[in-house]
Amino acid sequence: MINSTQVSYFILTAYLDSGPLKYLYFMIILSLYMLIVISNVFLIVVICMNRSLHEPMYLFLCSLFVNELYGSTGLFPFLLLQILSDIHTVSKAFCFVQIFWLCSYGNVEFFNLAIMSYDRYLAICYPLQYNTRMSPHKIIILIAVPWLFSFLAIIVLVCLSGTLQLCGNIINNIYCGNYPIVKLACFDTRVNNIYGLIYTVISICIPLILILYTYLKILRVCFSGSKQTRQKAVSTCTPHLVSLLNFSFGCCFQILQSRFDVSRVPNVLRVFISLYFGILQPLLNPIMYGMQMSKIRNTCKQVLR
Repeated sequence: MINSTQVSYFILTAYLDSGPLKYLYFMIILSLYMLIVISNVFLIVVICMNRSLHEPMYLFLCSLFVNELYGSTGLFPFLLLQILSDIHTVSKAFCFVQIFWLCSYGNVEFFNLAIMSYDRYLAICYPLQYNTRMSPHKIIILIAVPWLFSFLAIIVLVCLSGTLQLCGNIINNIYCGNYPIVKLACFDTRVNNIYGLIYTVISICIPLILILYTYLKILRVCFSGSKQTRQKAVSTCTPHLVSLLNFSFGCCFQILQSRFDVSRVPNVLRVFISLYFGILQPLLNPIMYGMQMSKIRNTCKQVLR
């Protein structure tokens, strides 16, 4: 048995023995990371530097793009090092740093998507009252609270997991996750499970309920409104819905992989499922919002020219 004082590192067993192909995988992952960084940074700069984009919707988008950079930075550099390495281990300290990094990224992402749906709800259902309801003070609160709450909630989560006595150090994934470490615990994990349930309800269920409520209201206005109202709703809500569905699928894949035995699933598919959470969302969002929102698209064209 391995007790908590002896566990100083974890072994990641989901990496493929790819031989010379690891250099090809390294270049693919590096190219994806560079594309994510360039596209998200470009849109952040475009929004910040153009006063015409200093509107609530675009400020919330800016927070979303910052979170994409934050989350991808917690995954890609580590992934690139592991691809080139022949021994796939990670220190206990860095493992918990990565758990904090990726969990807070996911938490902030859900809250950002919920706030953006609330913003669209006000813009479509209460257009005449939108500016008074979405005041600058309220915008600052809606941007700051998800980050502060997520950091505090994940600090507690990591502290609870960090005090567990572990009977193993093997993680069947390509990066660290909270629940795989909880499964390695030697003794009762009731406190971790209770807090994990409360955390899930607050950080996932409540935002999803808010999103569903706002979109039901938006659909109600669309069906009873004019053709112009429906076109406005479709143009502004389509990127958000695609982003929400994409991120929800990624989270579902992560939960299924960590909670259930997936040893019979082909290793290539397991690696894809693990990467889906951290790659598709930061890669898709700049493309979706940059292409679909005419104001951002036109401003980007002006900047590039």
